[in-house]
Amino acid sequence: MRIENITSAQNPKIKTLLELQEKSKARRKEGLFVVEGRRELLHCIEAGYVPHTVFFCPEIISENDKAEIVQAIKKQNAEGNEKMPMAIEVPQQLYDKVAYRGGTEGVVAEMYCKDLDLESLKLKENPLIVVLESVEKPGNLGAVLRSADASGVDAVIVCDPLTDMYNPNLIRSSIGAIFTVPVATAKSDEAIAWLKDKGAKIYTAQLQNSEWYYDTDMKGATAIVMGTEATGLTDAWRNAADAHIKIPMLGRLDSLNVSVSAAILMYEAVRQRNS
Repeated sequence: MRIENITSAQNPKIKTLLELQEKSKARRKEGLFVVEGRRELLHCIEAGYVPHTVFFCPEIISENDKAEIVQAIKKQNAEGNEKMPMAIEVPQQLYDKVAYRGGTEGVVAEMYCKDLDLESLKLKENPLIVVLESVEKPGNLGAVLRSADASGVDAVIVCDPLTDMYNPNLIRSSIGAIFTVPVATAKSDEAIAWLKDKGAKIYTAQLQNSEWYYDTDMKGATAIVMGTEATGLTDAWRNAADAHIKIPMLGRLDSLNVSVSAAILMYEAVRQRNS
């Protein structure tokens, strides 16, 4: 890896890095996004994402962590990636200005974006799929992805997304699960047709005209569909559903956070499949 030293916040490479962190328009234009931290970066590389530029802070990152990252990049390069990234070293004073959050172990990287289309998903027999329609908050989506990783979900489909899939808040809240769980984006009608073609049962989470979630058979190919807390699901999903399912609400409130609801339903599918 070619190494360059930068000390000025006015350097064009630093300005580009900051723009990629702050503006979804810049991410779309450049086809790049930003990852911070050793764990997230290694997950990202393992998932096949290719680094464009890696920024190291020698005063923070350990030699072992740096060597591990460099080795992962070299391995990826040896397996056919022809885009060897540039490595840039920055002093801590500058690193503190470009780091999106504290405690990121002294490494920030610009990565090439991927096309997150439905056809990129490779499903096993009887897959468990989570579908999120029009989820707006990156933190909620990140939390769902963490639960999806933990419960072994085969894919997460985000329909009509209202948040940038490479938003730094999403990556941070998912602690890298955005890279460990297969993810696709699509319009709702496209996702419905795709799921029907795959033979998946569509179960929509909603309170009206619903059965208890634990009475629903999730052992076969299953798609659990969640909407927003404010407006729920659109009629397209309600009409396409094989069943509507609900979670008992025993207090005075009528809904859970979407990430909490999703986790309950994912683990019910896990329970059924392991019983």
